[in-house]
Amino acid sequence: MAFVAIDFETANAGRESACAVGLVRVEGVEIVRRETRLIRPPSPDFSFTWCHGITWEDVVDQPPFHDVWRELLPMLDGASFLAAHNARFDRGVLDACCKAAGLETPALPFECTVKIARKAWNIRPTRLDVVCRALDIPLNHHEAGSDAEACARILLAAGEEGAL
Repeated sequence: MAFVAIDFETANAGRESACAVGLVRVEGVEIVRRETRLIRPPSPDFSFTWCHGITWEDVVDQPPFHDVWRELLPMLDGASFLAAHNARFDRGVLDACCKAAGLETPALPFECTVKIARKAWNIRPTRLDVVCRALDIPLNHHEAGSDAEACARILLAAGEEGAL
């Protein structure tokens, strides 16, 4: 079985404003590929720099979502599902970015590691940093690649304990 953990950082409250994406592909019980990309969002309006540290100046020369996603799409080949921490957010960003870019949204279901952490270990609150601390998973919070890898490791830990 293969799955891909995904995490987006957005420039502002607009779901189509992705400014970074991280993907981590897992096959069986091993991480086999990691990709992190900066994305030039459609607008220079950055109101979430305080959270992730990314500015318009960091992304102004980066490719737009359309180009980044087309390059990363092969990572989803053969995957059974996408996983995200607070999957509703990342699914919403993916849907909005694909729609804005004129691309088809992948037809993969999403698994949410917030729900998995609550079910498997009754961790509360279930913010990513709290779950990672409880499970001793390294995290550079709000860095898309690190967040995606942490999500993958939460799923792998739940699988090891038979909690999936």
